[in-house]
Amino acid sequence: MLQAPPSLKPGDLVYLCAPAKAIEEHYIVAAELWLASQGFKSERSKHIGGRHHYFSGTTLERLADFQAGLDHPEAKAIWCVRGGYGSIQLLDGIQWAQFIREPKWLIGFSDICVWHHKIQHLGFQSIHGTMALNVEKNSAAALKSLSSALFGNETNIELPNNPMNKNGQATGTLIGGNLSILFSMLATPESYDFSDAILFIEDLAEHLYHIDRMMHALRKHGALDRIKGLIVGGMTDLEDTDVPFGMSLEELILSHFQYRKMPICFDFPAGHIDDNRAIILGSEIALFVDDSCARMSYLK
Repeated sequence: MLQAPPSLKPGDLVYLCAPAKAIEEHYIVAAELWLASQGFKSERSKHIGGRHHYFSGTTLERLADFQAGLDHPEAKAIWCVRGGYGSIQLLDGIQWAQFIREPKWLIGFSDICVWHHKIQHLGFQSIHGTMALNVEKNSAAALKSLSSALFGNETNIELPNNPMNKNGQATGTLIGGNLSILFSMLATPESYDFSDAILFIEDLAEHLYHIDRMMHALRKHGALDRIKGLIVGGMTDLEDTDVPFGMSLEELILSHFQYRKMPICFDFPAGHIDDNRAIILGSEIALFVDDSCARMSYLK
């Protein structure tokens, strides 16, 4: 089991930063107000409201902001305010010594999955959860799950059966996140350890053929032979070609598991959706799927 950073307490400080795309002020304010409602203090990174073309700042400015969060003597969590693109530009410039000595929770999804890869590679858990950009539209359950995760009260998730699910049960380390980021990190030192893991995937605005390409890459990498279960979250705003690909998303994914026996669940409430529940990457979980429901439970 990977190490969990210390849980937060009322009055603890959460550091807000934007390591990728620029973000508008009102989203940051919404996040600050929500943190205050949960009893947390917050602090903004120096360049959080900046803009350098597409990004929230130059590479050096964003690097400095993220490093300051990792090294912050008081912050107990780093909440990335949005994704987009840009985290990979910073990855090789970050120094992790202070984080390893005093780990803190890293929160975010989408492009922020670059950091989830690195943090798990270092031996720590992190939170795949909503960001400031989404707070105003998130479901109450999504926000409650993030608060619970920060306070150390992980929330088990049960959802109705999807007829395309594959029944079964398995236990393993929860890994994953955005499928495009997962695909892009396969050939890097930070790529996930897929052995005996339960893989979670989600994505946004991808063509079906590209989903298939990424699944083939995971198969060629050996990942699909090593995992023990698959959780498919939000696959939002997917596109098809003018001449249709010929499969639904579920059919496409299941085609890669034709000769693999493991539980698979679809429609999991996490990803680029309003009901984006917080999940603890690097934790040990049980996945149970039958004809009535699918359930993800944390193992203590």
